[in-house]
Amino acid sequence: MAYFEFLPVDKDWEEKARESNLDGVSSQWLSEMTNVNGNVEPVDFANVKLGQYYEVVVTTLTGLYRYRVGDVLKLTGFHNNSLQFQFVERRNTVLSIDMDKPSEADLLKAIRNAKRHREPLGFVLMTFSSYAETSSIPGRYVLFWELKFKERNRCLKLDAKIMEQCCSIEEESLDFTYKCLREANKIAALELRVVKHGTFDAVMDFYVSKGASINQYKTPSCIQSEEAVMPKC
Repeated sequence: MAYFEFLPVDKDWEEKARESNLDGVSSQWLSEMTNVNGNVEPVDFANVKLGQYYEVVVTTLTGLYRYRVGDVLKLTGFHNNSLQFQFVERRNTVLSIDMDKPSEADLLKAIRNAKRHREPLGFVLMTFSSYAETSSIPGRYVLFWELKFKERNRCLKLDAKIMEQCCSIEEESLDFTYKCLREANKIAALELRVVKHGTFDAVMDFYVSKGASINQYKTPSCIQSEEAVMPKC
């Protein structure tokens, strides 16, 4: 029913490209590298390499031909003759204010690092998303958290100091490019918004109303539509 191929993704090259661009290296060089990387042919199951990153490409009987799914996977091992992959991130689901382009993996790392400050208070992070707020200058990252208490029937009450610490930890967890732009005041301080229960259900309803499949819907790690953000988040 489907034939899967794997497009090699050079994570080290992407990081070097971001840092080089920040240092003022010619964008022509970056464009050439992007073209070369974009023309890499996908490989089949027999030719994947352990530890390498791949974007999934699928061909189906129903009409998809070498369709790029957008999921980036890392080959972590084998079970008999079957491959074992670790999900890394979605392609092109990034925030961007200036030259910064943190990935979904960067956001997940930042949120995990803030976990130790949040969980001792009894909070559980149910769902999260993000948005690049550019209505003001400089723009800022906005993270949306939907929290709940581990104990039932307990009212959610947040400690402002703890939330500020979470913001600081998340900013420190982001990449070199983001930190340099923050120091240059090209990006404002990260903002953390705790949303009420049911907010992300409303976001799902919005995307479904725009044509998204309810069976395949996944809460986006980065919301691109301003209409989806206001007033739902």
